[in-house]
Amino acid sequence: MGMTMTQKILAAHAGLDHVEAGQLILVNLDRVLGNDITSPVAIREFNKLGIDHVFDKDKVTMVMDHFAPNKDIKAATQCKMCRDFCNEKEVTHFYDVGQMGIEHALLPEKGLVVSGDVVIGADSHTCTYGALGAFSTGVGSTDMACGMAIGKAWFKVPSAIKFELKGKLNPYISGKDVILHIIGMIGVDGALYKSMEFVGEGVSSLSMSDRLTMTNMAIEAGAKNGIFAVDEQTLAYVAEHSDRKPVIYTADEDAVYEETYVIDLSEIQSTVAFPHLPGNTRTIDNVGDVKIDQVVIGSCTNGFYRDMEEAAAILKGKKVAKNVRAIIIPATQAIYLKAMENGLLKTFIEAGCIVSTPTCGPCLGGHMGILAAGERAVSTTNRNFVGRMGHPTSEVYLASPAVAAASAITGKITDPKEVM
Repeated sequence: MGMTMTQKILAAHAGLDHVEAGQLILVNLDRVLGNDITSPVAIREFNKLGIDHVFDKDKVTMVMDHFAPNKDIKAATQCKMCRDFCNEKEVTHFYDVGQMGIEHALLPEKGLVVSGDVVIGADSHTCTYGALGAFSTGVGSTDMACGMAIGKAWFKVPSAIKFELKGKLNPYISGKDVILHIIGMIGVDGALYKSMEFVGEGVSSLSMSDRLTMTNMAIEAGAKNGIFAVDEQTLAYVAEHSDRKPVIYTADEDAVYEETYVIDLSEIQSTVAFPHLPGNTRTIDNVGDVKIDQVVIGSCTNGFYRDMEEAAAILKGKKVAKNVRAIIIPATQAIYLKAMENGLLKTFIEAGCIVSTPTCGPCLGGHMGILAAGERAVSTTNRNFVGRMGHPTSEVYLASPAVAAASAITGKITDPKEVM
């Protein structure tokens, strides 16, 4: 019986020739990640172990991105705890204000993850790095603590679902629309503890930001991880950002998949997830008249430069609707700088948007865009649970940067083709 991409990576990191779905294995880790919310819990658990050093100071990473710049005293205390720990343990990759970005955009950009790696992170969207052909998954803070201590983690080997992609996306359609379409199709538990594996000739037509967005949201279908087949575009991205050599794993021809879906990218339409689940999706022609109060373009799903570029192309020469707050958040300092140098920030500001330093802030209802009672937001973030972005009676509609930008102009959820 053959193995999937994920199973091959896990087998190699467990020192085994073969693994099967459901098997419990102890795996060597290439990277352990935490942020300013989850790391303090992990640090407290780490300290209980009585160990005075991390397993590898170059393989532990902490990124201050959720409530940074510090929004209050508690946030400042959390970040100080992380900062002190990383200084004491001589952790190489600690990223604070001025160097940090949204963690799941920052790590690929810094070359800290390459194809074939195994990465755990105390954040559910750690599955993002599957876009590079790595196995990455979210864990609890206790698992993060043990990972920092010994560089290993236990896993139950996941079964897999294959998504065979064909065709190419139409204008104004992006990876966000594809993954929302898929989650709407299979449900928020449709891939529960499974690997979502994306293959096929259509993969080559997807940008790296498309892929990073899609694997990021694998968790929204309940998946253990999402992973893309490695191609020339992947290898070019890795070579540009890292001096580490990637390891490519391909699924065996007789690999076992619980289900296979064929997705024609040319048939995907702009898709919006209505409150209060990412799987509650409608195509743009079935949205109806939904007036909004706020737009957020950014986050670990859609804060990449390509997303900024797409939004700016729609907003250029236009104005944000009266009574709509439009918040733009580049995911890293490098993306922010490139957007500034290429005039995108000028376009946003002239349109009536604000541009924020990189932060997860509004995505989890932390800061920089909290919703009041009854308010509605179109957001390029990844979750729209009850109260996710503020008051329990507020509503979040998940959409692509193109839909979000068009909606900012009209004051209601809008097909980007209508404003171009």
